[in-house]
Amino acid sequence: MPTSASADHNELREALRALCAEFPAEYHRSQAAQGSYPAAFIDALTRDGWLAAMIPEEYGGSGLGLTEASIVMEEINRSGGNAGHCHGQMYNMGTLLRHGSDAQKRQYLPKIASGELRLQSMAVTEPTTGTDTTKLKTVAKKQGDKYIVNGQKVWISRIEHSDLMILLARTTPLSEVTRKSHGMSIFIVDLKQALGHGMQINPIKNMVGHETYEVFFDNLEIPAENLIGEEGKGFRYILDGLNAERTLIAAECIGDGYWFIEKARDYAGERVVFDRPIGQNQGVQFPLARAYVNIEAANLMRFEACRRFDAREECGAQANMAKLLAADASWEAGNACLQTHGGFGFAEEYDVERKFKETRLYQVAPISTNLILSYVGEHLLGLPRSF
Repeated sequence: MPTSASADHNELREALRALCAEFPAEYHRSQAAQGSYPAAFIDALTRDGWLAAMIPEEYGGSGLGLTEASIVMEEINRSGGNAGHCHGQMYNMGTLLRHGSDAQKRQYLPKIASGELRLQSMAVTEPTTGTDTTKLKTVAKKQGDKYIVNGQKVWISRIEHSDLMILLARTTPLSEVTRKSHGMSIFIVDLKQALGHGMQINPIKNMVGHETYEVFFDNLEIPAENLIGEEGKGFRYILDGLNAERTLIAAECIGDGYWFIEKARDYAGERVVFDRPIGQNQGVQFPLARAYVNIEAANLMRFEACRRFDAREECGAQANMAKLLAADASWEAGNACLQTHGGFGFAEEYDVERKFKETRLYQVAPISTNLILSYVGEHLLGLPRSF
């Protein structure tokens, strides 16, 4: 099935598809049923360098941009996998690459590129603040050559499959800053040192089997050299990572959308009812055609967001719009695919129900559709702030 970017990055796509073909639907279905982490698949992606796509060549990576990283995420989902198990390394990389010191890059990037270390987790969200990030309550107080961290985070993913974590904490009290976005800082946390030594985690069981946790900090000590960039500027730094995150999630949704449409197209062409393939009926054709159109449109916005990010241009609006368009389009495609399959869409062996649940997440995470609409209303249309 052609796409709006079918002529671009063909060699990249073909190589990814060959690797993903080694892990067929049965593999991902089994992992989802067991609620287990697809370690063999992630190891293969790491071994072949796909998760080091954005690391510069001087540090052992591929030196590619967000555009290529987004294609990696898209192809994983289009193959029937779930890039949510590994996408953190891609967007967390931007924070370290753009704002880390030379010493930090030399220390961490070669080991991340080789697979010796994994940077899969980012701790921002808190149970009482959600996306109202400037009011976060986790604090980091400097004492000599270290910071002491206390607080709580929630929905922090892949901790047990990561060696490093990006942490956002308040280093200056909210009452002492002139702007509420000031006074927050970013740190690299060595998880092996932190777990059981001031940091505790509890798993959160959830609908899509996504490995995510509550995190508790009780006098966790972080070396001062683990501060990324300047103290107090962490909120600005984290926005780079969030723009990358939203764009990569858009790519995953686009991969899901194509998977749903291709799956439904094939089934509709083979399933015969009343002596004709059901795909001959406009009631089946039209929902799939509309879903395809919307996936293609979202795809164009995804690539514009990537282009701007890679060119270091402002891309917040495009990243947010790409995420909204792609999440809506993949959900629409998922609904059409499930409806096309009828009762078989609910059977695990068809994989539709698994992918249906996975793509539903992105109406809510990593930012809800309504908050993106609020962003567009305020920042693009100039309407009064709604929250």
